[in-house]
Amino acid sequence: MSGGVDSAVAAARCVAAGYDVIGISLRLAPGGSGSCCSLDDFHDARAVADRLGLPHYVFDLADDFERHVIRPFVAEYVAGRTPNPCARCNRQLKFGVLWERARALGARWLATGHYARIGTDPATGRPCLRTAADAAKDQTYFLFALGQADLAHTLFPVGELTKAEVRGEATRLGLAVADKPESMEVCFVPDGDAAGFVERHAPAGTLRAGRIVDEAGRELGRHAGVHRSTVGQRRGLGLGCGHGTRRYVRALDASTATVTVSEAAGLRARGLVARDVSWTGGPAPAPDTPLAVRIRHRHPPVPARLARADGAAATVLFEGDGPAVTPGQAAVFYRGDTVLGGGWIAGDVA
Repeated sequence: MSGGVDSAVAAARCVAAGYDVIGISLRLAPGGSGSCCSLDDFHDARAVADRLGLPHYVFDLADDFERHVIRPFVAEYVAGRTPNPCARCNRQLKFGVLWERARALGARWLATGHYARIGTDPATGRPCLRTAADAAKDQTYFLFALGQADLAHTLFPVGELTKAEVRGEATRLGLAVADKPESMEVCFVPDGDAAGFVERHAPAGTLRAGRIVDEAGRELGRHAGVHRSTVGQRRGLGLGCGHGTRRYVRALDASTATVTVSEAAGLRARGLVARDVSWTGGPAPAPDTPLAVRIRHRHPPVPARLARADGAAATVLFEGDGPAVTPGQAAVFYRGDTVLGGGWIAGDVA
């Protein structure tokens, strides 16, 4: 129970379904300083639990959060990649450490307020992860690393509802969080300044200024650190638009502190290579399997084919020239409304 309306309604639906429900909130950011899971959020979650007649516990996972989310977040930026901390938090904490704590309390199921659904694969009879009924709120992009064992003990009670329906249900139940606004930024960077956060937390000597070059290697300017750029970025480079040319970040090389820029056409990719790939439904699909790949949470799925799946790595080719891909972000593979799996983008296929 994060203190928001989605997890509140998820808890209420579990009560209505006849489950014996325990409410759990997670203290993640040190000092309760994050934009979610803060002290105010704990009070809201406790008020909802009281309204529903639930016992409510707060687990302090700040050390786990530091180890599994914050440190990798900083390390990825230092390495010239753009991380996705929410997906890591889900895999390592909410469906990892939290589930172990919940089991110690005797829980058989873990229910969350995520907008996602769990179905049954008609071909195998196994559980499968499906997109939410509300496409605008679907959160399967952040849940791609869930496997069969996770899905077997997980519930997504609001996955069949729209956000408006969730708020309406909360209002009817008299839950005080019915109109609570959503938090959209990275929870432990509430001011939105990811680069500043990295600079405060990166090991000494790991951040350095460097060159901005074009694809021919000609120096066009200077930058204050690769952690301040991301692939596809146009604004904030300080290059201007000489001769009407707009330049975008094409690649980041942390080893040489080099930011390479190009015109928009130079960003197009034939496909991507993903690492640490997990297949939600079981074994990897066969080569040449058609699929759709989402390269960012809000990016529409791109038609593609699986060119190769080799252990924990996969190569995906887009149907035609695709968009720019950002190393460090998740690539999530879909077939219709079913999540096949996903991994972390290592680079593009030129």
